[in-house]
Amino acid sequence: QITTVSGNEFLLQSDIDFLILDWFHAIKNAIDRLSKERSCTSRNLEFKLRRSSSIELLNSLDTESKEPKPEHRKSLIFRLNYSASDTNDRNRVKSRLKKFISRRPSLKTLQEKGLIKDQIFGSHLHLVCEHEKSTVPQFVRLCIKAVEKRGLEVDGIYRVSGNLATIQKLRFVVNQEEKLNLDDSQWEDIHVVTGALKMFFRELPEPLFPYCFFEQFVEAIKIQDNATRIKSIRSLVKKLPRPNYDTMKILFEHLKKIAAKESVNLMSTQSLGIVFGPTLLRPEKETGNMAVHMLYQNQIVELMLSEYSKIFSSEED
Repeated sequence: QITTVSGNEFLLQSDIDFLILDWFHAIKNAIDRLSKERSCTSRNLEFKLRRSSSIELLNSLDTESKEPKPEHRKSLIFRLNYSASDTNDRNRVKSRLKKFISRRPSLKTLQEKGLIKDQIFGSHLHLVCEHEKSTVPQFVRLCIKAVEKRGLEVDGIYRVSGNLATIQKLRFVVNQEEKLNLDDSQWEDIHVVTGALKMFFRELPEPLFPYCFFEQFVEAIKIQDNATRIKSIRSLVKKLPRPNYDTMKILFEHLKKIAAKESVNLMSTQSLGIVFGPTLLRPEKETGNMAVHMLYQNQIVELMLSEYSKIFSSEED
């Protein structure tokens, strides 16, 4: 998955590992070839796109106003000289805005007063579960139920993207309303439901496979002996926090049903590994081993689907 400076997102997928590596190296080489001058000229654009507080943006107005602007970008109004009173008025407005922003109630205060409801998307998994008094988010259960009802045999299920605008609309509804009916006609495209479910896992502040477990899972998947590899993965899964374990179990059970219909929906365990690998587990800090990590991520998901009964079995060794 690639996100550009302008905010565009591209998802490149393939079942062939060496082809994925070729893509990665080609993209990386293209980025490395970008000249330093171009990065300097785009600095202003990057500043406006980056996240910052409102006060930071107000403070930046002082420095921006002092920078000379090209003649063709000036309107006739700005060619006039500002009087001292104009400058004072501008400073007074900025000062009032700063005070207003600094006095805004915190998100926690607004939530306590019931003005803003707890968010589902973008919240920590354990917080969502605590709020719902469960160990698996209700939204995850609803999506799985909808897909198993009308999407098991859909070609490219979970691989094909749904309409992003409709997915964002569903996201908004989930965050604002308590009741959700995925049988409603506005959600009839099952790819919208699968897209929203993937977005939910992608937006978790900490992935379904917690950061502290990432390297351990990677080391486990490297084990050559298959029986030992499965045993090691199973041991790690059993150590996960209860919300993570229960959500993972119900999700992988669902994906196993998807893979069982491979002859119809063309989604093998390998295909599902490619789709869900980077979504469910990732390192806390990206390093130069991103391409290698991506292969391990896919393989971990693929193995857990293939050996689901052994890994999630309640029987003790």
